[in-house]
Parts: sequence; C-alpha cells; structure tokens
Amino acid sequence: MKLNILCLILSLTILAAGSSYAGGSVDYPDGYRTWTHIKTMVLHQGHPLENPFMGIHHVYGNDQGVKGTQTGQFDDGAILVFDLFKYITQDNASTEGDRVLVGVMVKDSTKYPSTGGWGFEGFKGNSHSQRLVSDGGQSCFACHTSQKETDYVFSSWRN
Repeated sequence: MKLNILCLILSLTILAAGSSYAGGSVDYPDGYRTWTHIKTMVLHQGHPLENPFMGIHHVYGNDQGVKGTQTGQFDDGAILVFDLFKYITQDNASTEGDRVLVGVMVKDSTKYPSTGGWGFEGFKGNSHSQRLVSDGGQSCFACHTSQKETDYVFSSWRN
C-alpha cells in the first residue's frame, strides 16, 4: 500500500512541460465531460496523497474505457480521465474549487509497449497544452504496475 502511494505521488508530481513519448504524446481528451462518469472520490487533509492530490477526483471513460472497467481488460482505444479539483468546504458541504489537473490514460498497445500498452499524461489546471508528464509515463506506470490484474487501472465499475 505504501509503495502504491509513493508511486502515485511520484507519477503525478513531475511538472516538466512539453515532453512526449517515443511513440507519440497523449492528446487532451476534448469532450470527456460528456463521457460516462465512473466514480468520484475526495481526498482530505491528512490523507497520504494529500500532496499533491488533495481534492475532488472524478474519473470518466469513453465507451471502451467503461467496458474495460467492467471487465478488467481494456482494448486499444480505451481512454480514462482523472479530473482533479481543489475543494471548498463551507456550511458543512464540500464543493469543487479550481481544477488542479486533468490526468489521461490512453490504451494503445503498439504505441506504448514500455508502459503496459498505456500512454499517460497530465494537463495542468484548465490548460489543454501544458503537460505535466516528462518521463514518457514511466513514473505513472511504476505506480500502476500494482494493478496488473486489472490491466494497470485502479478504477473499477460499481454496480
């Protein structure tokens, strides 16, 4: 568990911009908010991942991504998006604040063989171009290797 947490922290704290994969960069997923919402989670102060992931996490998937969360096996073309927001707590309610990042996983076994067939990218705040991943997704993948049985994906479908 601690190793997974450390890998996750490492994977998304890399803040160098503009780097791309040997097989090509991961594009910003325009329109992802119209895709299927898979889950939401909130990390509060005191959680081991509070820095840098404290906030409201929404996970979305395209049709292939949703199918993969249901079966645990993802076909090429599956895309998962992790949308992270700061949260504001007032009057005993928490609501979304500013967007922190948009994280993207794209399944393409040919393009990303060194990272389990997945391309990884993070886009800072509301930017569609300011990239956060600088190592070809290797640090992201290092954390996701603990999820090999579900094709390197942490999220699953809840009935």
